[in-house]
Amino acid sequence: MASAELNGAGKLIAGGRPCLVSFSGIDGAGKTTQIDALIAWLGDAGLKVRLLRFWDDVAVAGSLREGMSHNVFKSEKGIGSPNKPVQRRDKNVRGWYMTLARLYLYLLDALRLTFVVATGSRKDADVLIFDRYIYDEFANLDLSNPGVKAYVRLLLMLVPHPEVGFLLDADPAQARARKPEYPLEFLHRSRASYLSLSKSAHMTVIEPLAAEEVTQLVLKAVAKAFAVNQAETNNLSPSVDLTSK
Repeated sequence: MASAELNGAGKLIAGGRPCLVSFSGIDGAGKTTQIDALIAWLGDAGLKVRLLRFWDDVAVAGSLREGMSHNVFKSEKGIGSPNKPVQRRDKNVRGWYMTLARLYLYLLDALRLTFVVATGSRKDADVLIFDRYIYDEFANLDLSNPGVKAYVRLLLMLVPHPEVGFLLDADPAQARARKPEYPLEFLHRSRASYLSLSKSAHMTVIEPLAAEEVTQLVLKAVAKAFAVNQAETNNLSPSVDLTSK
């Protein structure tokens, strides 16, 4: 797909904020690979791209929360790899007290996310790419609980919605083989939460495929979303197919 087809796509959103693209999914789903490919593709089109890592750049008191997971829950440090597995204990820790803490912290994160996006300027970027999003936090909650579902619906109305919010689906066993950090049972439960959330959050679900095939689907979805937004901004119907290779 020719990246030149995206020329001008960075000037689509009314109010001057950058276009938003987010990547979500269980650990080991391949988000980093697809983010790198998208950044290179948008850069070739001449667009200014800024990558935000949700935990580092948005989450409130991220360092404090990470330190607590290590000190209180004895979570191992580092990123798991096939040669060096780690045992993480943070989002997989359950209990009513953790649910209450998450509900409070996720509200703060939603407010912080809204502020980060609202203050985003085209001087910094035409496109903001999020490595994880508020959706990844919601997936840690019990979405079968009516009260929790109402809470998530409320915050979904508050936070800015990406032009494309990707959910990279993955087989939990294969994902854990690539990034061994959490128990397989937790990954299965987490995947189910993501798939349930994808409907209410209107996420674009990419099925488990080879990395090259996923990349093509990601680029097509971004090009299509940009074409629709450009047409709406110009008050025109889409007339150019940006999804062709």
